[in-house]
Amino acid sequence: MLEVSGLTKRYGEVQALGGFDLTVRPGEIVGLVGHNGAGKTTFVDVVSGLIRPDEGTVLIAGRPPVPHRHLIGVSPQHIALYPSVTVREHLKLFGGLAGLRRRALRSAVEELAEDLRLTAFLDRPAGLLSGGQQRRTQAGVALIHRPRLLLLDEPTAGADPETRQALLETVRGRAAEGAAVVYTTHYLTELTELEATLAVAKAGRVVARGTAAELLADLSGEVVLEFADGEEIRRSTTDPTGTLMRLLAETTHTVTSVDVRKPDLDDLYRSLAMLGEVPAAGPPEGEAP
Repeated sequence: MLEVSGLTKRYGEVQALGGFDLTVRPGEIVGLVGHNGAGKTTFVDVVSGLIRPDEGTVLIAGRPPVPHRHLIGVSPQHIALYPSVTVREHLKLFGGLAGLRRRALRSAVEELAEDLRLTAFLDRPAGLLSGGQQRRTQAGVALIHRPRLLLLDEPTAGADPETRQALLETVRGRAAEGAAVVYTTHYLTELTELEATLAVAKAGRVVARGTAAELLADLSGEVVLEFADGEEIRRSTTDPTGTLMRLLAETTHTVTSVDVRKPDLDDLYRSLAMLGEVPAAGPPEGEAP
């Protein structure tokens, strides 16, 4: 569905993208992660057609994004709603721009409002909504026409639990219908809930691509043993279970507490943020390398 190859983009002396490659299949959710300045938002802006790359190509269903923007739904990182316009009017406006008419448009608004838990606020101006309600409305603008490609840039930033849950459920549903989804976030537990594959961005390019299991395989978890005398042992390890068994076999002291933490997505993100080495897994099954 989405094929991006060799994207570069410079702003004066700053290189925002430096050879960015990414393929997203229909029905796949890709979690695009990386530290601030890794190029995630610039990538979204290029794919959505808001800015032009200096080099590289973007194809959506085999075609360039412009003039085929009806294939894309974009929820930008920052709130971009009209304060005096109601939720219903936002959804009708953007649904209409994407080609929905009359009964189909009304049905789409009602269904999406229910999915995103916005029904009670449909006739409230966006400027009077809470932050979570604005986040859901902005996501609704991206989702209303059931685009084949969804670009969601930090869609739950600062959101309340209700907003986060509603968005995650709706995104999973759209992917199940066949939409390709690019989901950038710093809330890495969301990617676990979405069962997303991962693309790790660093310095304007993707440096690791694969499933969470593949990318976490070489990262360290931790084993902590606490003893009756108040002492403790901590071991950083890529094999938490095996390390625990060895420590228990070697100790002659009374163990009062055991904590085994396997590596998770937070460890992956920290390894990137600290400019450490990130494991370079192969592409997900079914993708060409």
